[in-house]
Amino acid sequence: STGLLENCTGCVLCSEDNGCITCHHRLFLLIWRDGIRQYGMCVHTCPPGYFGVRGLEVNRCTKCRSPSCESCFSRDFCMKCKDKFYLHKGQCFRQCPPSTTAQPGTRECQETCELGPWSQWSTCTHEGRTCGCKWGVETRVREVLGPAREEGAACPELLETRKCRMRKHCPGGE
Repeated sequence: STGLLENCTGCVLCSEDNGCITCHHRLFLLIWRDGIRQYGMCVHTCPPGYFGVRGLEVNRCTKCRSPSCESCFSRDFCMKCKDKFYLHKGQCFRQCPPSTTAQPGTRECQETCELGPWSQWSTCTHEGRTCGCKWGVETRVREVLGPAREEGAACPELLETRKCRMRKHCPGGE
């Protein structure tokens, strides 16, 4: 029947009740369940939520284990999470784990640097002088305590500057 042929595109072996059973060697067999029934279809690429596994006998689309995973590399390694989830080391989270920050553009969690405390503010200076001007600049710094655990980790600023008020008149009339 025409309905059967439409359901069996790319099939080598097809069942009227269940669709494709065996696909041509370059195609993936996608099997899904509807209640107790099982259906098969031959596809060039696996749909979202599945990944392709090539084998000697059959190439299959296998479902990602995590329901929050939109695209996976293997059963337990997610490459892209569904909306409202963040990706970190192959898993999807509603919130990024501690010591990571969310990257809004990619919806991935990126590890951050571990930083020490800020130093005290430096003396207020203007072009190396501590007096004789109305406004100067003071700075403070902090150090990275340990290397980032991940290449390309986001490190916040290590140096801060702010405007400060200086003494207009220098002692001794300088």
